[in-house]
Amino acid sequence: MSKGLFTQLLDLACGAFLLAAVVVLWRRELAAIVRLFALQGVALAAIALLLGLHEDRWGLLVVAVGIGALRAGLLPYLIRRALTAFVAERDGGPGRHGGSEEARETQPLVNVAASLLTAAALTLLAYAVARPLVELDPTPATRALPVGLAVVLIGFFVLVTRRRALAQVVGFLLLDNGITATAFLAASGVPLIVELGVSFDVLLAVLVLQLLTVRVREAFGTTDIDDLRELHD
Repeated sequence: MSKGLFTQLLDLACGAFLLAAVVVLWRRELAAIVRLFALQGVALAAIALLLGLHEDRWGLLVVAVGIGALRAGLLPYLIRRALTAFVAERDGGPGRHGGSEEARETQPLVNVAASLLTAAALTLLAYAVARPLVELDPTPATRALPVGLAVVLIGFFVLVTRRRALAQVVGFLLLDNGITATAFLAASGVPLIVELGVSFDVLLAVLVLQLLTVRVREAFGTTDIDDLRELHD
């Protein structure tokens, strides 16, 4: 693969990776947010695949396949299954308001317009912070490093501003995707055993968070964090 083609494809994958995180702030339907997370997983796998092809590292190609299977397949499936169960239970329960309430982020702590402006500010901050690192070794991969940092910041923002528990799980996974992309772009990938360990940790965390969310839903009838805070008060 020529350097010019590699740079163009890497920029395209990184652009899709960042765009998916930004659009998560725009959409309120949890099903759409899960689909965007799956698309971001595809973009992350493409980044690893391009780095592996460009540097002839077969281990990185295996990592790319694993990332695609886990972050674009298994994790979105688990979240989608939990969401489907919540909506079905809400629709079937007597005296309930309907499943649509559980399927949407109805009242985030920060509205859509402010969230998009914040995402733009966080992206500019990521580029400013990463500039000294890029200047140390201005390769196509390191020049895309601010994208990974921007997704880390956006994922943390989603995590602290969303009220639905499943939306917060997606925010946690966006944060992890950003960290993984930063590692790939800064160090041209990570060893296979390290990525496998991290992936299993993320899968375990999602399974635990899904179980806790189900328990909270069964106990209190909602996954809205603000409603649970009011119960405490």
